[in-house]
Amino acid sequence: MRIAVALLFVFFMTTVHAQTKIQPYGVVPSERQLKWHEMDMYVLVHFTPTTFENIEWGYGDANPASFNPTAFDAEQIIKAAKAGGFKGLILVAKHHDGFCLWPTKTTDYNISKSPWKNGKGDMVGEFEKACRKNGLEFGVYCSPWDRNNAAYGTHEYVKTYRAQLKELYSNYGKLFMSWHDGANGGDGYYGGKREARKIDRSVYYGWDTTWKMTRAMQPWANIFSDVGPDARWVGNEEGFAAETSWATFTPVPLEGTKIPGPGSIRHENLGTGDRNGIQWTGAECDVPLRPGWFYHKDQDDKVKTPEKLFELYLKSVGRGGCLDLGLAPDTRGLLHQNDVASLTAFGNMLETTFGNDLAKQSSLKKGSPALIDNNRYSYAAGNEFTMEWNEEKEFDLIRIRENIKLGHRVEEWVAEGWVNGGWKELTRATSVGSARIMHFPAVKTSKLRIRITKSPVIPALSEIGVFKKA
Repeated sequence: MRIAVALLFVFFMTTVHAQTKIQPYGVVPSERQLKWHEMDMYVLVHFTPTTFENIEWGYGDANPASFNPTAFDAEQIIKAAKAGGFKGLILVAKHHDGFCLWPTKTTDYNISKSPWKNGKGDMVGEFEKACRKNGLEFGVYCSPWDRNNAAYGTHEYVKTYRAQLKELYSNYGKLFMSWHDGANGGDGYYGGKREARKIDRSVYYGWDTTWKMTRAMQPWANIFSDVGPDARWVGNEEGFAAETSWATFTPVPLEGTKIPGPGSIRHENLGTGDRNGIQWTGAECDVPLRPGWFYHKDQDDKVKTPEKLFELYLKSVGRGGCLDLGLAPDTRGLLHQNDVASLTAFGNMLETTFGNDLAKQSSLKKGSPALIDNNRYSYAAGNEFTMEWNEEKEFDLIRIRENIKLGHRVEEWVAEGWVNGGWKELTRATSVGSARIMHFPAVKTSKLRIRITKSPVIPALSEIGVFKKA
């Protein structure tokens, strides 16, 4: 009798709540953030005079004449990213050195003063057009710190910075992201003064005003910084989130800071987020393909392998965040062949692995079709889901998703396979959100069970996927 009641309870939760509207739990993502989660992976391209100086951070004193790539091809870079499975590209339109890759009206320290294309080029424009042509989303990063600008540290510079953003927002189509970091203030060239300048990062830029401008001019652009508001820094540049990582987040200002802004919050909870945080701000896991963000010839044999990229994928996308991979064109303006080869092999690995979902061959086709329909927002509600096959299947990866329009609901779950006449635990985990991917020793079984063991409200799963790593 108890078994019958339990089965009836699971059936009730799975069927009735799949038809009845479930109320969201906690804060939920905006439509703009939903699109960000759906991207899973994108790249961040660093290419300025710093590349030609063979250093990581330009001081701001490089001669614009040094920037002269001999064979620049935006499509070569973008096609390599696309081959890797990446869905967008963020271009560093201006790094800390202050050199602008577009012919801006705000400073003479820009690409029009370089010999590339006889000063008539617009590298931001070339990347943007190549992205559109090849089906990738386009975004920009314009560094708030400017080690070249003589006015940096004064309000005049803030007006210049906003003018630069306005140019980028106005002239390069719809952006999926406006990217900002917390590296602000320090030593620089500053128009030849060669000194250190300190600013109060929480108030100097007037981020509230700047971001209102972003919202008005680029309403679909997610704003990234360590504090968000749309996507947050994961707290490291190694490309992984914590084992338990919530997209819900509460920024905590540093002691003595009035406003929690970029570079002025505590970092302890960046990787984990916060259960029941006050805002939805997913984790972006940024990491360069090479040891450095800029190209260095002596790193040609230190490109991350496809296996390493797959590991990072599981620890970023597979923990509910997005993977942001740094690409570094060389002085020709091209990706090195080793970079291209690694990206291509990684993309093939992803496609081969996740292109064959064994769950779609299981009894879920009839029992819970919402879990295998490739729709992140259809769902089945319940605490337990079992799938069966006509014969044993071998797999070592399970991916589950929640319908995040309904919030973060699942807190703990376990996957079990039918082995030697009984249920054997294969893996267990905590937070789910946009995606949770668990990798474990390969098993052969004809039955798989997913049990949600802790949730404050009815779970609403949108996918259970089962795969064998290629």
